[in-house]
Amino acid sequence: MCGIVGYLGRRDCTDVLMDGLEKLEYRGYDSAGIAVFEENNSIKTVKTRGKLTAMKEKLTVEGKPLGHCGIGHTRWATHGEPSDVNSHPHSNGRVTIVHNGIIENYAELKEFLTDKGYKFLSQTDSEVVACLLDYYYSERNPLRAITETLKELRGSYALGILFKDFPDRVYAARRGSPLIVGVGEDESFIESDIPAFLKYTKNYAILEDDEIVCLDNNGEHFFDVHGTPIQKEIQTAEWDVEQAQKCGYPHFMLKEIHEQPEVVKKTIDSIVKDGVPDFSGIGLTDDMIRGFHRVFIVACGTAMHAGIVGRYAIEKLARLPVTVEIASEFRYMDPIVGEGDLVIVVSQSGETADTKAGLELAKTRGAKTLAIVNVKYSAIAREADMCINTLAGPEIAVASTKAYSVQIASLYLLAFRFAYARGIILEDELKRLTAQLYKTPKAIQDAIDQSSQCQFIASQLINTETLFFIGRGFDYALSLEGSLKLKEITYIHSEAYAAGELKHGTISLIEQNIPVITVATQKHILEKTISNMEEVKARGAYIIALCRKGTAFAGKTVDLKLELDFGDIDDMFVPLPTVCALQLIAYYSSVLRGNDPDKPRNLAKSVTTE
Repeated sequence: MCGIVGYLGRRDCTDVLMDGLEKLEYRGYDSAGIAVFEENNSIKTVKTRGKLTAMKEKLTVEGKPLGHCGIGHTRWATHGEPSDVNSHPHSNGRVTIVHNGIIENYAELKEFLTDKGYKFLSQTDSEVVACLLDYYYSERNPLRAITETLKELRGSYALGILFKDFPDRVYAARRGSPLIVGVGEDESFIESDIPAFLKYTKNYAILEDDEIVCLDNNGEHFFDVHGTPIQKEIQTAEWDVEQAQKCGYPHFMLKEIHEQPEVVKKTIDSIVKDGVPDFSGIGLTDDMIRGFHRVFIVACGTAMHAGIVGRYAIEKLARLPVTVEIASEFRYMDPIVGEGDLVIVVSQSGETADTKAGLELAKTRGAKTLAIVNVKYSAIAREADMCINTLAGPEIAVASTKAYSVQIASLYLLAFRFAYARGIILEDELKRLTAQLYKTPKAIQDAIDQSSQCQFIASQLINTETLFFIGRGFDYALSLEGSLKLKEITYIHSEAYAAGELKHGTISLIEQNIPVITVATQKHILEKTISNMEEVKARGAYIIALCRKGTAFAGKTVDLKLELDFGDIDDMFVPLPTVCALQLIAYYSSVLRGNDPDKPRNLAKSVTTE
């Protein structure tokens, strides 16, 4: 959530900042702003409530700042409503800042600074940081002002900082909120994520917690929290500009749905050696697996739904107990976790605050930790004992699609290896299961090829304000994700239930013509699911069924049917192609209702605060 950009170099700073902010729109925001050193060494700030289109209009009216050094921000409101005044950058005295994160002790700092004569214009916690930096700037030493300020701050932050007396410098610091330093030729960047500067350079350094960077005309200079110079490794991004662009698709979400056959295969290829999954490269050995007593899967939102599929697969194949916990609950429930347990944390961004906190808790209790992330340089990837780096490439749309699929593929491969290591299956079965998983990219493509049918189903939901998803087993796990995807980007009220739970309360909500989307792909429980469909049909529901090709339903049980061709893959693997159909239904429903599926209201891509 929120996005920071900063630039020092030979280019037009305003153009670079606005371009970077556009690349970070997926993170979610409700206001935007920039601050640029102009040729007379004064700082010009332009900021506004609303989207970047409003910023561009304001720049046209007020005039574009002309310079080569500045910072920019997209804000997702936490303290104070979205407004021009609460937008970043914030200035006080000789300091201008942008800030991601939450300053937990801002109230007491604000009281202290008010007593010192500082005046506050906004309702934000961020303005406190600008005032505190100015307070410690008494010696006109920017680095000292920053180190002293960081000692006072509690909470999370990524900061971009300009000092009025130093027009050729950008400072930055972080704790608990991601910040990356782009390293170009005679130019430098600070950004919240790599896509913001890929157009200019693929070289970067990761700013760790409690580290500071100064960008000046001689390059990038790194310091620890005490102001002592440190050396940083310069890395090269594997992503390219094309991957971070729409490439002819009307929305990133649709592009990312269509990329799933390729990225699932790439992820499988990265783990499989000689026909079987091999995790020895990340330090996960068969001996270690045999020592695990329990597995916890800790995640949020879509990643948590992937974890439920993973739980079903691990328990079914490896007969090892698995608990799936919402990360925000896990960290506060005082879980019984420790030595002999494996905690798998799943996060697309690798920066999810609650998931990261769950990882840290597990480590303090003595559990082994394994991360499944799509960003190998992320905090979670670096802190976990072991890490599976999925290969989805940049996922720009807020609603996750391809990251979910590669998470599931990774969890399947873990389930296979767990079953083999524990002696539940032999090598022949291990190879058969792996070969089955390799068939899923084709089944995924076949599901995506049903786009027109998915669009027709979406057209039947345009005027719907509430609906339900039901399913059993793997189909229930899929229903949870299908419901979340739909509500995220269409704003239709949607709930998912285990089909067998209908009699225990949910069926009272069924009224005439309320859509009930039924996921019915599991052959061994199909009859049970059909019975549940007939129950809601008898109460007037409009039944939309997603099922295997050739599935027959009695009479007029089903009003609309989407048949998917899974070939000969096992029931366990049909979530991968089926979820693509659910994603497409959600996507087209959003578009038909006039929404932007890439940027749903009130949501952020990377949730780095509690």
